[in-house]
Amino acid sequence: MKKIRLFSLLLALALALGALMPAARAIDLAQVSDTVADYEVRARAALLVNATEDMVYYEQNAYERVYPASITKVMTALLILEAVERGDMTLDDIVTAGSDTWLGVTLDATTQNIQIGETMRLEDLLYCLLLPSANEAANILAQYHSGSVSSFVERMNARAAELGCTGTHFVNPHGMHDDDHYTTCYDLYLIARKAMENETFRTIVSTEEYTVPATDGHEERHFYNTNGLLTGNYYSGYVYENCIGIKTGTTDAAGYCLLSAAEQDGTMLISVVMGSETVVDDEGTHRYQFSESSRLLRWGFENFSVHDILTSTDPVAEVPVTLGVDVDSVLVAPADGLQALLPNDVTEESFTVRVETVDSVAAPVAEGDVLGALTVYLGEEPFGSVDLVAQDAVEQSVFLARKQAIETFIANYWLVAAIGLAVLLVLIAVLRLTVLRPKRRYGNYTGSRRPRNYKGGRRR
Repeated sequence: MKKIRLFSLLLALALALGALMPAARAIDLAQVSDTVADYEVRARAALLVNATEDMVYYEQNAYERVYPASITKVMTALLILEAVERGDMTLDDIVTAGSDTWLGVTLDATTQNIQIGETMRLEDLLYCLLLPSANEAANILAQYHSGSVSSFVERMNARAAELGCTGTHFVNPHGMHDDDHYTTCYDLYLIARKAMENETFRTIVSTEEYTVPATDGHEERHFYNTNGLLTGNYYSGYVYENCIGIKTGTTDAAGYCLLSAAEQDGTMLISVVMGSETVVDDEGTHRYQFSESSRLLRWGFENFSVHDILTSTDPVAEVPVTLGVDVDSVLVAPADGLQALLPNDVTEESFTVRVETVDSVAAPVAEGDVLGALTVYLGEEPFGSVDLVAQDAVEQSVFLARKQAIETFIANYWLVAAIGLAVLLVLIAVLRLTVLRPKRRYGNYTGSRRPRNYKGGRRR
């Protein structure tokens, strides 16, 4: 085993690391980047993830419990749209508002005043759910999906677990406050990343305004998206040109929250800002869930980039070769060129590279044969790994191969002979103890009865 400090080998990682790192949480970039370590979000908790590469850029209390408020509706929409994908329902289904329509919805909650018995297209209900954040729409969709809100909530929790959420528990489909209704920034990222894979979801959450046609219980409804990064119709001054969604959330207990996504040059970042404030001062109203979210997204695009780290022609170790033609070793190098997605200010000092190869290899060796691995460590933790392969082919020496075969045969012959002799001796011993053992001879006496001619003395 050899250890070397080498930034050009650094990371066998990130873009090549999708199969190497089990979770985005594995990398703590604050250990190696002042850009990350010095950054702070004005909120209770925050998270920024490169969703394209599943890599955490920034975290602040991201795995601690928070209340999701109306961001809950992302999970509600995800379950509905997955049912559509399975063919269990369609976007054109006509849904009747059922008996659970107002379950848990308080008088001061955001609604679109959908009444029990009113009918509406499923797709229109999704727009009511995700743009103006109508709480009763969540209940209507939940009851349509599962027969009751309670059954739907069971499915919400099961789906969260399937997505890898470990800090989430739902008690309703809309997010009205309950002490037992909670999540984490990281879990919200997992849910959002899955939801953003659905084209219908992406279309809805990126829509600035929408009109629901008149129904049998209400005139035409026209509303705007509550996400201030998309439109200034509710909150002016926060629009971010790269924003593509996702959802606001606000309760007294949760604070002001925003789950947002932005796309630039084929990369999607997902930001989670939870428990921020809205402050009113002489300069006006500052809604930090919007300003901090756009600042975080811009920071991510500006301070991270992909770097070419290693070319596959760089040898890193030499492996002894036996039976080779005029060759007693072969150079090994990483199997592929490597790239790393890192903060722009990362330096090599925090990384250690460990090269491990086989002790030796017998010819023939083909170019590209795997003869070891290169592992990069961040501190004491493995950061990534890549195969080391032979750079050249090595032919086998016929003379050396035959010589070794003869030596092996002779060694094996005497070993076999020794084992055979030992087995033979054991068989002989067994035969002597069983088949060839002499029989004992006994007298004619066959019982306790005295013979007729017995002349023993009489007792007196």
